[in-house]
Amino acid sequence: MEFFNHFKIIESVIVFVIAFFIRLFITKSLRKIQTKFGFQNSRILVTNKIISILIYITVIVVISFIWGVDEKQLLIYISSFLTILGIAFFAQWSILSNITAGIILYVNYPVKIGDTITVLEKDNNITGEIRDIGAFFITLRTPEKELITLPNAIILQKNIKYSPQPMRL
Repeated sequence: MEFFNHFKIIESVIVFVIAFFIRLFITKSLRKIQTKFGFQNSRILVTNKIISILIYITVIVVISFIWGVDEKQLLIYISSFLTILGIAFFAQWSILSNITAGIILYVNYPVKIGDTITVLEKDNNITGEIRDIGAFFITLRTPEKELITLPNAIILQKNIKYSPQPMRL
């Protein structure tokens, strides 16, 4: 019996080491992407946090299986948790869409902090310089020096006219 416990400890250490190296590889890849495309450091940090959380959740599930958690009990727990989470997100579905839109904006969108954008609305256009791109909102500073926050999902849904900032050497 003690042999199996030593084997479980070794397997657990291997899972942690693999997760560490995967996280290290992803962090280095994000830094290369930042250098190549000129993304702001805050974009890379938030993306790295989201990916790290997903890696940690995966490690917890794998370690649970190694130490003998019954698959049926784990599946019941996970399905109960996801059901509660689904009900919460259904009540606030825009939160989930803003998080998803935030990830898309971080990875594959032409605007950066410092660019000036105009959100083209039917009646009222909103123009401002991007001050921050967060997980839920983009913050704009208008020409009148007001700060406006727009949900990330709105940025993906509306037509945007943007003026990129000049390349700094």
